[in-house]
Amino acid sequence: MSTRMMTGGLHRAPLDDATEGRDGDDDRDDRIARGLAQGDERCLDAAYRRWGPLVHTLAARTLGDPREAEDVTQQVFVAAWRGRATYRSERGSLPAWLTGITCRKVADALTARTRRTELASALRSGLEHEGATIGEPERALDRILDRIVVTEELARLPRVQRDVLELAYFGDLTQTQIADHTGMPLGTVKSHARRGLQRLRHNLDHDAAMAPTGG
Repeated sequence: MSTRMMTGGLHRAPLDDATEGRDGDDDRDDRIARGLAQGDERCLDAAYRRWGPLVHTLAARTLGDPREAEDVTQQVFVAAWRGRATYRSERGSLPAWLTGITCRKVADALTARTRRTELASALRSGLEHEGATIGEPERALDRILDRIVVTEELARLPRVQRDVLELAYFGDLTQTQIADHTGMPLGTVKSHARRGLQRLRHNLDHDAAMAPTGG
């Protein structure tokens, strides 16, 4: 699929011979749908330009965050491309199919948001609890701050790596369960977990090295 789609913009390939002609909008939409299902990247680009605003509007309306809605929009079209073989025109139009994917991705985003909120709440509660019950509150504070730093570093990871690690450590899921939950192959889950941990370790080491030292 188009690599520019994953970095904030689609490659605008010529579409005249794929989707345009003397036919009306309905025929053009059918051409886009058929081309997408057959693996034509130009039709993916066309679908993104034609229905991307609809997907973004639906996501933003529920999420209330344009940036998060943009992330969801990208995920919807990535999912549509990967699942293109499952599209059946006799079951509904392409925009209706995209709307269904949007609903699922928005639900995933809300679940992730809730998980982050619960984590932040748990960290605050932990800080209050440890500060009150441990005889050395400074050490308790250090432990809580370490967890906050790790959480912040997780947020800097690519989304798929972050999701895998959050499901593993905050959701307490095994890699097999993560594969079942996300639909990713087990090998892909392991790869994302390994790369995410490597990147997380690198970022933490880098931040530690850049931190000012007393003296």
